[in-house]
Amino acid sequence: MKILFLGDVVGKAGRVMVQKCLDRLVDRHSVDLVVVNGENAAGGFGLTVEVAQDLYSYGVDVITSGNHIWDKREVYSYLDRQDKLLRPANYPPDLPGRGFGIFSTPADIKVAVINLEGRIFMNPLDCPFRAADAILERIKGQANIVLVDFHAEATSEKAALANYLDGRVSAVVGTHTHVQTADERILPGGTAFLTDAGMTGSQDAVIGIRKELAIEKFLTQLPVRFEVAKNDPVLCGVLFEVCEKTGKALTVKRIFENNA
Repeated sequence: MKILFLGDVVGKAGRVMVQKCLDRLVDRHSVDLVVVNGENAAGGFGLTVEVAQDLYSYGVDVITSGNHIWDKREVYSYLDRQDKLLRPANYPPDLPGRGFGIFSTPADIKVAVINLEGRIFMNPLDCPFRAADAILERIKGQANIVLVDFHAEATSEKAALANYLDGRVSAVVGTHTHVQTADERILPGGTAFLTDAGMTGSQDAVIGIRKELAIEKFLTQLPVRFEVAKNDPVLCGVLFEVCEKTGKALTVKRIFENNA
């Protein structure tokens, strides 16, 4: 079976690319499940209920997130109501939402999706390695296929988690940096890994933000109100093919679509 994961959707430009490209990607690659990181989908910072519902209407099955999921308070209660929206599991347990779920494809194949956040240059959260251990123990026997979205800054932390989970999950994909890496591979234990899926949004920008504003921030070191860029949108992601019986990855392929 095949899982399509799309990297951080940033603002309207990113949402338009999902709407424009998703159907043909699903058809072209015979995709069974679509997972999208949507933490920046609403104006570049956070997620709203309306935007989440738009993404589901485009054909997205599961939305993962990261540190920006808390930017818009209106989504807090929605996190508790919507099983298909995840937040990182290693935040304090009394916060809204859940960090993992088990989802069914149209062919009734069970797929577990786990959302974690890194700690290097990030928030001082609970250990994502131990959080993954606890979740895997909790869902044992419920799904052969397990996908992990690791929302983290440091490539070293992402690679370490992927190798730590090698053979226990089907795939680990990194998010957060908004830059697609070219290191896709299948680890010795059968876990597919890509350091970062990249960004779905404007590439005429600095990681999705208007480049003029980002440059001003670096030059002046003064506060700057960032705005989402709109021009030259792209879609970035990764396609995993996984054995339904063993949960081992068979192939991993980067996805890149431009607005042409």
